[in-house]
Amino acid sequence: MDTLVNSDALSRFGYALSDSTRSQILLSLRNGPGYPSDLADKIGVSRQILSNHLACLRGCGLVIAVPEGRRSRYELADPRIARALEDLVGLALAVDPSYCPDAATEECC
Repeated sequence: MDTLVNSDALSRFGYALSDSTRSQILLSLRNGPGYPSDLADKIGVSRQILSNHLACLRGCGLVIAVPEGRRSRYELADPRIARALEDLVGLALAVDPSYCPDAATEECC
């Protein structure tokens, strides 16, 4: 049972990271909270696309919306997510790129 719960949690996190827009959102929020319009401009996507991805990340339990008057501020749901992202980025950058020679054009594994 414990393995199933752990697997589901990792799958949820992996699904969130499997899209480059969601990854960019998470990486932006690791540095602090953000507003949807600012995040959309920073990432270079429409507000509608950003909204859809934020809804997905909320559904995965990775971000929360904090109401501020007529706007909402988004932030990581848990500070440990920022540390996990830092570790994952460090690990990904440390992996020998020859393991995935075509990673830029296709999936490698």
